[in-house]
Amino acid sequence: MKRRRFTYDEWAGIPNQRFCQQRIDTALFHGMARLICMDKVAEPIIWNFQNDDILVCDNGMKWLAMMPDNEYYVISALLNNRNEITLWYIDMIADSGLDEDGIVYYDDLYLDLVVYPYGEVYTDDMDELEEALEKKDISQDLYDLALRTSDKLRAGLLSDRKKLQDISMGCLQFLSGNM
Repeated sequence: MKRRRFTYDEWAGIPNQRFCQQRIDTALFHGMARLICMDKVAEPIIWNFQNDDILVCDNGMKWLAMMPDNEYYVISALLNNRNEITLWYIDMIADSGLDEDGIVYYDDLYLDLVVYPYGEVYTDDMDELEEALEKKDISQDLYDLALRTSDKLRAGLLSDRKKLQDISMGCLQFLSGNM
């Protein structure tokens, strides 16, 4: 399992960025959230997913992450330079907490959901989850947790795209006002 931090330290291609992490407690969301504003990137990064090119890193883009209390997932919203959500990427996680420097971390459980604003939801990295179980990098319980969490998201929050949009934009507005 990989430990990830809200600062996305592994992304070296963003030399000029602004970062804000805060606890948010509103009617729609209770948890930790983070906003990274990419003022300048070394070069744009494009992912190809399901034969679709997705711009994920470029000047003016924002990455919003939301980790609700008592849940086993982190929602990342990718926003273009017009603050429009182009994609949600949801990591299933095993655990989370705060590092010594106060930055949120989470233990990535391999399985992800890719959610398009127009409605499509795709499972990503199922092969990595299965391989981790085979190699005993994770237990059967963690494997099952990843699948249960994914199923719960599909049946719940992801079946109400307006609510997901409202949560995301509410967190964006809150964090933008505190940068």
